[in-house]
Amino acid sequence: MNIGSIVEYIDQQKIICAVVLQVKQQRLRLLTENNREVNLSASRLTHLSRTPMDMSGTRDFQVKALKRKAASRERLASTIDVQEMWELLHDEGDDIDVATMTDFCFDPPVTSDSGAAVVRAFFNDKLYFKFGKGVFTPFTDQQVENRVKQIKEAEERERLIDHGGTWLRRILKENAGSADDVDPQILTILQDYYVFEKESRHAATAKSILAKAGADSAEQIFTAFVDTGVWSKDENIDLIRMEISSQFPEPVMEQAEKIISTATAFQEDPLRRDLTHLPIITIDGQSTLDYDDAISLEKKEDGYIIGIHIIDVAFYIKDNDVIDRDARTRASSIYMPDDKISMLPHNLSEDMCSLREGELRPGISTLVHLNRFFEIIDFEVITSTIKVHKQMTYTEANMLNGEDDPITTLHKAATVLREKRLKSGGVQITLPEVNVWIEENGEIGISKIDRENPSRMLVSEMMILANSLMAEFLAANNVPAVYRSQPDPKKRLFQGIETSLFINCMQRKQLSRAIIGTKPENHSGLGVKAYVTATSPIRRYYDLITQRQIRSILGYEPAYSRDQLKEILQLVEVPMGNTGRVQFQRRRYWLFKYLESMKGSSCEAIVLDSRRDFYMVMLKEYMLEWRIPSSGLNLKPGDLIHVTIQHADARRDQLSLFA
Repeated sequence: MNIGSIVEYIDQQKIICAVVLQVKQQRLRLLTENNREVNLSASRLTHLSRTPMDMSGTRDFQVKALKRKAASRERLASTIDVQEMWELLHDEGDDIDVATMTDFCFDPPVTSDSGAAVVRAFFNDKLYFKFGKGVFTPFTDQQVENRVKQIKEAEERERLIDHGGTWLRRILKENAGSADDVDPQILTILQDYYVFEKESRHAATAKSILAKAGADSAEQIFTAFVDTGVWSKDENIDLIRMEISSQFPEPVMEQAEKIISTATAFQEDPLRRDLTHLPIITIDGQSTLDYDDAISLEKKEDGYIIGIHIIDVAFYIKDNDVIDRDARTRASSIYMPDDKISMLPHNLSEDMCSLREGELRPGISTLVHLNRFFEIIDFEVITSTIKVHKQMTYTEANMLNGEDDPITTLHKAATVLREKRLKSGGVQITLPEVNVWIEENGEIGISKIDRENPSRMLVSEMMILANSLMAEFLAANNVPAVYRSQPDPKKRLFQGIETSLFINCMQRKQLSRAIIGTKPENHSGLGVKAYVTATSPIRRYYDLITQRQIRSILGYEPAYSRDQLKEILQLVEVPMGNTGRVQFQRRRYWLFKYLESMKGSSCEAIVLDSRRDFYMVMLKEYMLEWRIPSSGLNLKPGDLIHVTIQHADARRDQLSLFA
């Protein structure tokens, strides 16, 4: 290599033509076709011409000559069909040097320009050959197929970025356009990124779309989606994140219709006892439509028979049918201030499988024989035919307590039963519950519910009674079930009933975590030796499969084995956890939304804990735990203070309080 040699090298994905001005060991000083002088290692060269350039002319003359040389070689390169060369040569699989490839591509005589043109052609079309260290290596058929796919994906990605960036910029900057103007795939990419952030599989593409749109925050995706009607301003992002659908698949709805149209006459079942003569009542919230439990009271010479009657959902929905499989993926109904997502289709949960007044229904009844002092003598669990005679709200039942039966006697029984549980070690947390709902006009309604009011306490105790007796029934028959247990609390702060809000909050923090298993164990919080949940089979999948286990004892379908139950529990664990998170977060969202309008207002709070930089307090009116800065304050747990709401942002889950 000498001064005047014409060389080529790659810089920023381009082939540059240059002439050598100086050679010093393996370093070269070059003048490029772009009229730049560069220092370069000789190892970076992709081509060296045999014919040198005339260096007697001016620099401007040399640059123009290099430009002409580069253009000539580019024209020669365009005559080479790289794909045709690959089709001829790739079966051999051998490496091919530049000289040999030049002979394949050009008829004699070949020149330095011919060799340079070959390098340029194969550099411009990298689909078929790998080029390095002066040799071409043909890719295999599979490699070419994969590279074609990658190129198409890259082109599609660039198209989406360009289209998506233009659309998003129009929405954000010009307030123009709609969701119909954009490829639905772009909406999916942006939604996925907003919901899952850096965990999104589309994160890189979404960031590129945002950058092209001149957007600097993922929050602008939410703004654009609301402006174009893709989302509402109160969109439930958790449902999207957890892939929870409010719609039922078509096969599920078809099966539900089939069940309704072909339902067999359960009252003809010889194993099912006719209890339609009993004065059965339901007690529920005012907006309840899915009634799954009811109560009856019979007076006897030696005492009473209390009946707790549960809709026999397992009569209609069989193990592993299409509705059952869908219910298993949902695990539970989801109750939110602004919506309800049922575990079962509405025509089942609110009609065929709901204990509606005056309608015959198949039931599973727990009949409890008590003496005049409400001590349990014995009980039985049976399948039944039942009919609700009266549907009451909690408010209506409260008004009848002390005035009329069966409410008065049932409340007395519930009081005695609860005292027995508490003496057996049960822990009664008496914290009120804040109910949040959305009015038809969009206003947010909030009320505090005393869970200790007579009718709520009555229903709670009757369900605890039924669930604990059904657990005893299952255990006595050695049938595995979905048992709930709870170890003793880490610390017991009181016995019996405690009305102090602070002490109840502290005791709740001392409770041990409940455990789900297939064997009966003590439930310390309830004060019972074994416990299942079987009283809400419309709403909880745990209850439905426990119903099936009870039915197996009573002569119906075979029981699940312990291993089958464990497998089901494993499948249900994640959706069950998601249900709890969605309900908690959505209620909190609307509570914060309510607090957004309460900026500057003051409310009473109780100090729960003292940390280094803040106090943990509970806003009594909203039963909401939050932080306040500790600076300038000297408080201790249990103190009552007044705090002011400084700021609330429901969508960002932010709340600022100061004392």
